[in-house]
Amino acid sequence: MSRARCERCLRPAGHCLCPLIPQLPSRTRVLLLQHPSEVNHALNTARLAALGLNNAELVVGEVFEELPALLDQPGYRACLLFPADDARPLQAYAETDVPLLLVVPDGTWRKARKLLHLNPLLAALPRVTLATGVESRYRLRKAPGPGALSTVEAIVQALQVLEAPASFEPLLRPFEALIEGQIAAMGEDTYQRNHAKS
Repeated sequence: MSRARCERCLRPAGHCLCPLIPQLPSRTRVLLLQHPSEVNHALNTARLAALGLNNAELVVGEVFEELPALLDQPGYRACLLFPADDARPLQAYAETDVPLLLVVPDGTWRKARKLLHLNPLLAALPRVTLATGVESRYRLRKAPGPGALSTVEAIVQALQVLEAPASFEPLLRPFEALIEGQIAAMGEDTYQRNHAKS
């Protein structure tokens, strides 16, 4: 018998994060393209971001047939938040008159690259990147490299740049609670042994 879960945040009912999820407005529109393998992941941070931002949409799939319509948002300039040699720093778009449609693939690095490969329209978008040196608060998983962030952390960093001085830190409250809950469930000893930084 499966446990009851919240239909909104998809967490077990006893661990619902909805009271912590803000409702934040943003000039930037955020389009999250989530690989199906992430949907039932215990740490589904893309869903937290989509629920916490009024101007965000989460679409799940591998091949996005509706991508042309999703990208055709009058009044927005579409950019892909994904590393590349020719990616421009987000700071370059902070003062522009046209707001961004920030497209964010969600999945492991391998799955995110697969999304780009399967969706040539996505791969063709101009790419933007975050500033280097930002450290993840995601204490349960080893980062694949310096500057690797969870999806919600990357979105918060991007919006902090694009919409300064507005703060998007409240988006991280449910994320922090999620991490603390996972640590509590595994026990402090297990966490210290397997995940804590030396």
